[in-house]
Order: sequence, then structure tokens, then C-alpha cells
Amino acid sequence: MAELRKRGLITAVVCSTAFQKLGRAQAKVFGVPDLPLLIVEHPVGGLDLDRVEARAETAAPQLVRLLQTLNSGQGRISG
Repeated sequence: MAELRKRGLITAVVCSTAFQKLGRAQAKVFGVPDLPLLIVEHPVGGLDLDRVEARAETAAPQLVRLLQTLNSGQGRISG
């Protein structure tokens, strides 16, 4: 994701609450501190389909807000 972000593509990473701090730290290490994290409840693995869909329903509005922000010119993709 970091390389795609550096090339100017809209990117985001789905990250569970347990790994949010690590996700932000890794984004900084890879040179993209502004990489958006779409935060969902932990855990993600080992869930039945209904719970996976619930996680997706949490991430989807975050992605829409990200895209709206970028489209309105408030956000900027660095290239």
C-alpha cells in the first residue's frame, strides 16, 4: 500500500482496533504517515459471514468519507 500511496493512488488499509497503533507506526516507517486506516473491530479472522459483513459495514462509510474528502480538494494525495 505504501508504494501505491507514494505513486499518488488513493489507498487505505483495513485495520482492526488491536492493530491501530501498529498500523500508524508502520505507515510512518514506510514513508506514508498520512495513509488512511479504515478501523474495524477486532478480531477480523475466524468470524462467521454475518460478523465479517458487520465489519465491512463499519469500514465502508469510512472509505466513502475518505473519497469525499479527496474529491472535495480537502485531502491531497502526495506523489
